[in-house]
Amino acid sequence: MRKALIVWGGWDGHEPRQVAELFQSLLEKEGFEVTVSDTLEAFADGARLKDLDLIVPVWTMGRIEQQWVNNVSEAVQAGVGLAGCHGGMCDSFRDNVDWQFMTGGQWVAHPGNDGVEYTVNVKHSSSPLVEGVEDFQVKSEQYYLHVDPANEVLATTRFPIAPGPHSLNKAVDMPVVWTKRWGLGRVYYNSLGHHADIVAMPPVTELMRRGFLWCADGKSAASQAAKGPAYTGMADNQL
Repeated sequence: MRKALIVWGGWDGHEPRQVAELFQSLLEKEGFEVTVSDTLEAFADGARLKDLDLIVPVWTMGRIEQQWVNNVSEAVQAGVGLAGCHGGMCDSFRDNVDWQFMTGGQWVAHPGNDGVEYTVNVKHSSSPLVEGVEDFQVKSEQYYLHVDPANEVLATTRFPIAPGPHSLNKAVDMPVVWTKRWGLGRVYYNSLGHHADIVAMPPVTELMRRGFLWCADGKSAASQAAKGPAYTGMADNQL
C-alpha cells in the first residue's frame, strides 16, 4: 500500500485542517495509507520520510527548522513525491529559499484579494495530468508568483485583471499548475485553494487527484528506470 503524509497548520485563514481532511479523503479513496500531522516535527525523521510515497504540505506562513527542510528535500530527491496547493505549499516558509527552490515558486501577491473572477486556462499538451480538463472559472484569490523557469506549466491565468502597480506592464500568463523534478522525485503544485470550497470544486479536486497520483508513482518509476537500459526509452511523463 502506498503511504502518504499530510502536514497541516500555519495561518488559519487558509482553512488548513479542512483542506487536509479533503486531501486525506481523496487519497484514502485511491488506496493510500494516510498519516496526518498538525506539527512540522513530522518532518524531523528523515528515514521515515524516505519510506513514504507522497508528502503533502498544507502549511502557510510558518518558520521551519533548516534540518527539517533538508529532510524533506532528501526524501524527494530519493523519489518521494511532493504535492500541494495555494499557500499551503508555495507560501509556506517565506524565509527559506531551499523550500522555494524545491517547490518551484513563491507567492508574492494576489491583486484584488479574494473574490477576483478569472479563468484558469489549461495547457493541453502531452501531459496526461490535464487530459480532458477544460478551462474553468474561479472566484477566489488570483495568485501572482515568482516561479522557476524549469517548471513544466500545465495551466495559467491572465494578469492583470484587478488594478495595481503591476497593471501597466504587458499582459502575462501566470502559471497556476506546474510540475517539476527534484532529484528523482516528482513535484506538483496548484495555486488554487484559498479556502476548502475552492479545493472541493470538481476540476480542482480532479487536478489535485491526478497530481497526487503522478507524484506518488515517481518512486517506483525511478526504481524501474534504474534497473537498466530496457527502461531508458520511457517518456518523461512516465519517469
